[in-house]
Formats: sequence, C-alpha cells, structure tokens
Amino acid sequence: MEHNGIGKKTALVLLLYFSAYMLQAQDDFLIGDALPDAPELAERGSYGVGVQTLELIHKEQKDILNIVDGKAPTYDRPLTVEVWYPASVSENLQEIEEYTQVLGRNGTEGRPVIPFRFRGRALRDAQILKEKGKFPLIILSHGYVGSRFLFTYLAENLASKGYVVVSIDHTDSTYKDAANFTSTLVNRSLDQLFVLNELDRLSQPHSNSFLSNLVDVSNTGLIGYSMGGYGGLNTCGAGYSPEAVPFYKSMTGGNTALDERTMSSDAYKMGIDPRIKAFVAMAPWGMANGVWNAEGLAGLKIPTFFIAGSEDDISGYEDGIKAIYEGTINSDRYLLTYINARHNVAPNPPTVDTMKKGLDIDEYLRYADSVWDMRRINNINQHFVTAFMGIHLKREDYSEYLNLKPDATTGNWKGFKPRTSIGMELLHEKAAN
Repeated sequence: MEHNGIGKKTALVLLLYFSAYMLQAQDDFLIGDALPDAPELAERGSYGVGVQTLELIHKEQKDILNIVDGKAPTYDRPLTVEVWYPASVSENLQEIEEYTQVLGRNGTEGRPVIPFRFRGRALRDAQILKEKGKFPLIILSHGYVGSRFLFTYLAENLASKGYVVVSIDHTDSTYKDAANFTSTLVNRSLDQLFVLNELDRLSQPHSNSFLSNLVDVSNTGLIGYSMGGYGGLNTCGAGYSPEAVPFYKSMTGGNTALDERTMSSDAYKMGIDPRIKAFVAMAPWGMANGVWNAEGLAGLKIPTFFIAGSEDDISGYEDGIKAIYEGTINSDRYLLTYINARHNVAPNPPTVDTMKKGLDIDEYLRYADSVWDMRRINNINQHFVTAFMGIHLKREDYSEYLNLKPDATTGNWKGFKPRTSIGMELLHEKAAN
C-alpha cells in the first residue's frame, strides 16, 4: 500500500510538471511560429511588426441584401481591416498581440457567436518604421465565412519581411455578420479593389494616416482563400462566365449586379488594375459551379500561385482548383497540392477554444484538416508565399525555391529539411503569351 501511495504522489507530481511544461510550451510557441521541421523561408524576417485596425466606408454601394423587384438600393458599406506593418520595436517591449475572433456557423439562425482569443507576434500601435522607405502592399481576403484574423500566421510573417499587409473583414461574410451568399458573390472583388484604392489614398504624403509614405501600392500582391480566391481571380482578370449570371439572377429576382464583372463587360476588362503584380489563390471556389469558362480564365495574366488540397470537397480539385490552374493559360502559374488535404489549406490552426466538447464539429473543422497538421501547412505556406511574393514584389532571387521536381518525394525540395519534403506536389506552367 505504501508503494502504491508513493506511486500516486509521483504520478501527481509528474502530471503537474507535464501540465506546467505544456502551458509553458503553449506560451512560448505562438500561432505562426516555425516548427522544428519548418522549411527555410518560413522563418520570421528581421523587422519588428506593428498592427492597427482601420474602419473604412465604401460609399454608395448596391445593397444586395435588400433587392426589391430585381433592383438594389444603395448604401454605405462598412469594412473593417487589420493592418500589419514593419515597425520599430524596442528591446524592452514584447511583440505579443491577443486577437479576438468568434465561433459561428454560416449565418444559420441561432448560430453561436462565441468569442475566443489567441495570441500572435505583433505589437499593437507600434512605431512605424519609415526610414526604410515604402513597402509593397499585400491584401488578404478570407472565405465565406471567415474573418480578417483567419490567417494571422501569414500576415505577421510577411510584415516581418518588409510588407504592409492588410486583411479585410468582408461585411456579410464574417463569423459575426454572415448573411445571404449573394452579397459575397457580388462584393468580394469590389471590396478588394476598394481596399487597394483606400490604401493608395491613405499612403499619400499629405494624408493624416499612419500609412502616409509607408506603402508602395503600385507594387501590390493579393492573397485570397476560398471566396477570397473567387473574388481575387475576378479582381486579377478572370471575368465571370455568362453561365454564372443566371445562377446569381435566379437568387436575386433578376438583379444584374454580377453582369458588370463578366468578360462581356468592356468596363470590366478596362478596369483590370495594373497595380496588382502577383496573386496567391488558396482553394478558390467557383470553377465546379460554372463561374468561369475558357475565355474568362484566359483573362488572368499576372503570375499566380495556387494552393489546394487534393481532396477539397468545397471548391473541388480536378474539376475545381486544378481546372482553374490548367485554364489560366496566360498566367505564369504554380499549383501546390497538399495530398489528401481537404479545403482548409489557409487558416490558422485550431485553438483550445475550438476544441471544447459540445461544440459542433464544424467549429473545429474551420481551422483543422483531418490529415495534415495545420501548423505544418502554415509553415509551408509561409515558405512558398515568401518566395513567390519576393520574386514578383521585391525582385528577390528565390527561383531555386520554386524550380522543383513536381513530386516532393522524388528528392529533397530546396529549403526543406531532410526527409520532410513529402506529401506534396508542385506544378508549374509558363504563360502562353
């Protein structure tokens, strides 16, 4: 009995020690940090990272949620964005920011809106680093539903490498305010372009914004996930197909707002923004639903890096993301595929709050994949996005990190530690024109 008693005490001490160790490990390892097996370019850059929130208003937009007899009234559309930027952070300050998101389920009635918190490596309102000149701009656009904090791992990482990163809360499409899908269909591309224009305005020398003289908007990259990828393709030149319009009109009583973003619209084709130099499309939605045809896909002409899971059950793979990759013939493009992953190739990993018992499994699966460790996916995304954006927005020579054998298992990919380049495929096609 005495031996058993000692055993229980020892077990309790070990349990307490292990619990303290795990809490310390969680405290030391934050979302976005590089795991021991992270590829080379996932490592954080040399700049400190600041973060601020902006409230923007896109005036006189069509109110898609209040269409009457096929006609939409106008309203002033609010957009909240988060901005990460290179900052000057003194050694006595800790770069720790606590972000707040909410759990929620696709706008269904009675969905939970439960706040949860997680931490990243940025300093709220940190001093702007302006002595280095202007930095390229990268815009992040989440899916339906999502939030501007869906991929802080990527935003903070890119800001530490000398980019101003702006992530959009797309109104009617976040965990807090998810509404009818029709608003997302029309507004996603429009939101992206508006934010680009606002950053241009706020970066002007005589603006009163902290962004004044900080951003080189003529050198912009766009990163879109799911519906953010759907909108991003349209923003970057892939006009919607004639088949997409009846699909939208059937849901809105004949509203014509989507007509203005099709390849048949001269105004659309004339409005392709030359300031956007590179595009990363993470699991873009729409191809399997007839959103694009060959003509529309051929309109994408800027360099594009696609990221997909081979078992994507939301956007589709062979008839979805890979079909987009194959059809965008006028883009110098890549397709990174996580073998056996589903749709979640972009978000932050699950936090403790998303793992609580009693929550719908969907709350967990917004941040998790059933095969891949999301922290691993995050690190690999950081690596390849760093290389791709570095080439096209900073003229850095990262080509050796992209010129790889397609099958990761055929040899160690450049920048990957021994025995870690596995489970992936990277395809590349040069632009036809």
